[in-house]
Amino acid sequence: MESDQQCYCCSGKTFVDCCQPIVTLKKEASTAEELMRSRYTAYALINATYIINTTHPKTRHFHSKKAILQWAKENTWQRLEVISSEESRVVFKAHFMDRDGNVCVHYEDSLFEMLGGKWYYVSGTFSE
Repeated sequence: MESDQQCYCCSGKTFVDCCQPIVTLKKEASTAEELMRSRYTAYALINATYIINTTHPKTRHFHSKKAILQWAKENTWQRLEVISSEESRVVFKAHFMDRDGNVCVHYEDSLFEMLGGKWYYVSGTFSE
């Protein structure tokens, strides 16, 4: 990826100045929104390990690395739209194209928690 390439998370920043340092573990996400954006980027990069590692330890067992990897690979991630962002809650729409070419939207109201100085994804409620 070129150094001036826009970030996958649609922040308007370059990838190297936005999600790359977080996804490559060179920097911690400083807000729940930053973590959510980096998780979207991890789906675009097909990085299931990052998704699992940033899921809260108390809810991690509900998620399968294999299923995450499959979902990330099956879809073409097109753009992220943040609807609202609060300290520990982010509502977003992840736009993607599925393997059959259907344009889809993953609409989620997600909760995050700070634990030991790190933000973690806890859970999400899905809308249509």
